[in-house]
Amino acid sequence: MPEKKTLSRARADKRAGKAPSTQAGEFVKEEIDHVRAGKHGVKSAKQAVAIGLSKARRAGVDLKPPKKGATSESTRKKAQKDREVGQTPAAARKSASKETTAKRSRTTTAVLKHDGKKSASRGALSAQAKSAAAKRPAASRSAAAKKAAATKGAAGRKAAAKKAAHTRAARAHH
Repeated sequence: MPEKKTLSRARADKRAGKAPSTQAGEFVKEEIDHVRAGKHGVKSAKQAVAIGLSKARRAGVDLKPPKKGATSESTRKKAQKDREVGQTPAAARKSASKETTAKRSRTTTAVLKHDGKKSASRGALSAQAKSAAAKRPAASRSAAAKKAAATKGAAGRKAAAKKAAHTRAARAHH
């Protein structure tokens, strides 16, 4: 179950008109924090992201499942199921679904505990983000950046421009 603050942050993102992937980012962040805090480990940064996205879909974020061929069919099916769970009202869900047994819940956590925390390190996440971005065409990356700038707001753009100028100045000295 996601933490209350994660749910409220995701709702705030939705109210601000941000994309479902941005809303889901709150859940991914929570998952990475869990790994860093030692609640459980993950095999890879990718797994931490996958757990976060699954939680987001189940919490009602309208995140589409991956396209055919992008991932395995079983992953796509799981994403579709998670999304259906999240889109059905809580009352209907309660009557239709069985609660996860305590034993299954414990086992899942125990399995995750076997894996390390290194996968949620800055370096591991950076490598994951870079490899994921490299797979996308330049046009798609550019469009995402333009959209991000548009939803930032004047104050956000100003802050980003300042930070960029500062970074450029720092790099020029090296």
